[in-house]
Amino acid sequence: MPRRSILLLAGACIVIAAAVGLFTFMMVSRPSNAPAQGEVVSIGEAQIGGPFELVDQDGRAVDQSILDGKWSLVFFGFTYCPDYCPTTLNGLAATQARLGDEAKDLQILFVSIDPERDTPAAMKTYLSLDGYPKGVIGLTGTPAQVKTAADAYRVIYQKVGDGDDYTMNHSTLVYLMGPDGKFRSALQHDLGPDRTAEIIRRTIARG
Repeated sequence: MPRRSILLLAGACIVIAAAVGLFTFMMVSRPSNAPAQGEVVSIGEAQIGGPFELVDQDGRAVDQSILDGKWSLVFFGFTYCPDYCPTTLNGLAATQARLGDEAKDLQILFVSIDPERDTPAAMKTYLSLDGYPKGVIGLTGTPAQVKTAADAYRVIYQKVGDGDDYTMNHSTLVYLMGPDGKFRSALQHDLGPDRTAEIIRRTIARG
């Protein structure tokens, strides 16, 4: 295997291993009476979430106050993602449908980890595609702004490859944040709409 391919593969493995390590740590931190599969519940003050400054798909400045007063699902990805991101967004659209009127106070934030390509205009076009959640808020910014947001949510990401065909490796958890802007639960991206809706309902009921 060429040396360049070996290095790219090694980098990807490091990112994936780190993401798995984060998820394992969070799973171990669950209380014993927490739902078993696919949900991570905070104990005390979870160090997930914090200040950020980004722009939405309409070019408007947005900071962490966008979380205030609403339940929020926060998901990091990129518009060129071939699998996890469209699958997750389609799943969240189906979750919206399962929740029905209960989804009116639940907002979805899609944060790009690829600011080089994901301009506000690109995010707006991407998030208008059929099958994606209604009203999803797309957020992007400068590389430094994106890194600050990703670090706040303990999101791991890495550029892989060169030229126009590069891709991004990244963590795939979806974070459920409370109306106080604090972390409540983390959901695996592939839970399915029924299970996801169930966890959201239960978490909101806990407050």
